[in-house]
Amino acid sequence: MWRRIVLTIAVVAVGLSSEARDKKMDAFIGKLMSKMTLSEKIGQLNLQPGGDVSTGGAMDTELSGLIARGELGAVLNTVGRDKIRAMQQIAVEKTRLGIPLLVGLDVIHGYQTIFPIPLAQSCSWNPAAIEQGARIAAEEATSDGIDWTYSPMVDIALDARWGRIAEGNGEDPYLGGLIAQALVRGYQGDFSSVHNLMACLKHYALYGAVEAGRDYNTVDMSHLRMFNQYFPPYKAAVEAGVGSVMTSFNLVDGQHATANRWLLDDVLRRSWGFGGFIVTDYSSIAEMTSHGFGDLKHNTELAMKAGTDMDMCARGYVQHLEALVKEGKISKKMVDDACRRVLEAKYMVGLFDDPYRHCNMSDAEQAQHLFTAAHRQVARDFTAETFVLLKNEGQLLPLRKDATIALIGPNGDTTDGLLGTWCVSRPKSDAYPTLRQAMEHAVEGRGKVLFAQGCNIAPYGRMRQAGASWYIPEVDSEKAHREAMEAAAKADVIVCAMGEGADYSGESHSRVTLDLPETQMTLLRDLATLGKPIVLLNFAGRPTVMSWEKAHIPAIMNVWFGGTEMGPALCDVLFGDKSPSGHLTVSLPQHVGQEPLYYNHLNTGRPTADYDPKFRNYSSNYFEVTNGPAWPFGFGLSYTTFRYGDLQVEQQGRTVKATVSLTNTGEREGTEVVQCYIRDIACRYSRPVKELKGFERVTLRKGETKQVTITLDEASLSYYDMQGRLFFEPGEFDIMVGGNSQDVQTKRISVE
Repeated sequence: MWRRIVLTIAVVAVGLSSEARDKKMDAFIGKLMSKMTLSEKIGQLNLQPGGDVSTGGAMDTELSGLIARGELGAVLNTVGRDKIRAMQQIAVEKTRLGIPLLVGLDVIHGYQTIFPIPLAQSCSWNPAAIEQGARIAAEEATSDGIDWTYSPMVDIALDARWGRIAEGNGEDPYLGGLIAQALVRGYQGDFSSVHNLMACLKHYALYGAVEAGRDYNTVDMSHLRMFNQYFPPYKAAVEAGVGSVMTSFNLVDGQHATANRWLLDDVLRRSWGFGGFIVTDYSSIAEMTSHGFGDLKHNTELAMKAGTDMDMCARGYVQHLEALVKEGKISKKMVDDACRRVLEAKYMVGLFDDPYRHCNMSDAEQAQHLFTAAHRQVARDFTAETFVLLKNEGQLLPLRKDATIALIGPNGDTTDGLLGTWCVSRPKSDAYPTLRQAMEHAVEGRGKVLFAQGCNIAPYGRMRQAGASWYIPEVDSEKAHREAMEAAAKADVIVCAMGEGADYSGESHSRVTLDLPETQMTLLRDLATLGKPIVLLNFAGRPTVMSWEKAHIPAIMNVWFGGTEMGPALCDVLFGDKSPSGHLTVSLPQHVGQEPLYYNHLNTGRPTADYDPKFRNYSSNYFEVTNGPAWPFGFGLSYTTFRYGDLQVEQQGRTVKATVSLTNTGEREGTEVVQCYIRDIACRYSRPVKELKGFERVTLRKGETKQVTITLDEASLSYYDMQGRLFFEPGEFDIMVGGNSQDVQTKRISVE
């Protein structure tokens, strides 16, 4: 029966207009829904875990029974095309209507070819490369049975203590919006290819603003701040056509995001025009009870009325929706609307045309798409763009390949430790090199690499109890320290692979300290007494504090967690085959007490300059440190130097063009990120001291000069009011251009 329905109704609509495709989809889904019972419609709204990956809660041991009874519309956390095909066969061949499952997974920064963590990717300021990485992730995931990814995560995160800052794109809403759109395009394409993967925008909304940086904590903010600082990346993803949206765990205006009708219906659907389906985060409806909203049945009613279509793992819909309909608390139309949106997603992905489209490859065919040499080369090239050179005193970097190098630190000889959070389908650890192996290969026949772990990655208290850094062996501290000092004494230069463990950030990994763990600091301080040149490679999933390091270590590079190709990519940069071009998308603090710290803040009535060394009574400043970060948003050095010419600003109506000449004044080719900021001087609402409104990545040969023009339109000079309406307010604006948010040239103009 299933094949007959597919052949007569679910015709592939490639080449048709969007209107024609919509009509075909409406006709198909209308006919299918006319045959469905209320119970079968509710079953489509149920999403349960398959058991290969745990994100919390109990594993479902009755999955096949749910599928066979038509009580399951989608599954998450099942990995491998054979397993997925077996589940799909039950849905397609053993149920009355044969409706296929939608299979989802957290494909966050790669499937088997693991790219840098999203925070690192954002530091490339290269949306085109980010889009290409998402396209590769989609190709690999769909080749192994996956239809749907829980990405992009576009939450603006301003507090580095929050572990999930690693999954986002930094602190700026403009750049975050561009990256959100790039990821949606990369995953989804136009749904005409078998390798298009449905994206899921998350976490809607405001999850990155949890108080104290503590995961799952509460959120409270004004609508003015929502619309201007937090909502833009979500809106951008919707404008790019994202197929699904995931609700967040937190409160918005005192209501849970999963049951907030203003958030889901008024803003997302009516104002922004989102037409896809809305899914909860893991067991979100059940967790509403802990927030004080009532029992599961009551919260199921609230979530459905607000516009939430699919229930992830709470089982509230399958347990209570039918009764709520009979009691008249939920209308059949609400269920129909939700069911239709889920079925439309399956249609768009192509599952009604071929339910096995993502799990029918042979091993030989699959090998042409998974972890290929071409994919790994793309990842290697892109990873090199994400490293941010923070300090290079005396031009210590790049290193000579004929040197004797002491590689010291717990991140120096690990594979899983290179990947970062959310790598659920990573390849076997022997399939890609450690940093040590990559360095040994890079200097082979010329130099020498002496490795010593040197210390444990951190004191093993609560973090060890949580399983943190299981992939880095625990060592005898005194012996390891002695070995490191001996290796360093024999070397020309010391490279310290230090910082966080890859699993120190991510979901449920909040921290109260941002400094290098004391085990590593002790070793680093002792190494500094040797008088040898030291390069610190700071592995991190969040902004970290490196105040002592900034004062005492001559070369520092933030390398984040770069994925499977991080070792070779890092060697490309360390040895000068490529020049670093990454620029920060987060402000790096001087002290954790500054958090949340971000460049686009509002001013105060008693402002103090960011780097004013003098403490000023009755002003907005600290006793211990200046207000500014250790390194500002947008900062990043290269192995060459750049000179900016004088800023020129032209106006034509409400269009503004900012132009500078950029010259490579160094001895090698390099890439600079030219950034344009504005400040609206006087408004009805207070506006930030700076807002990024444009940028351009510029690659210049030695001695080359280029004119760079960044054009700002009326929308760039506008902002949202408390009702979410974008409007322009005539008046004075500061136009600022430079290589980071701190070092800029400024011209004040008046725009009517």
